[in-house]
Amino acid sequence: MQKFLIAAGILLIAAGLLWPFIIKLGLGHLPGDIYIKNKNFKFYFPITTCILISIIITLIIWLFKK
Repeated sequence: MQKFLIAAGILLIAAGLLWPFIIKLGLGHLPGDIYIKNKNFKFYFPITTCILISIIITLIIWLFKK
């Protein structure tokens, strides 16, 4: 469990450091992400981005278990 937490922490730090480059790829604005904007209200739910990140993390974990 400790190794998993350390690896998760390292991945989060890496994602934070690489975030400016990730945004340039358009990862936060994929088709299917919900964005509603009114005068005094903004709602953003990146559902497609969440699904894509979940698939990538699942594949990485699957590869490490093998």
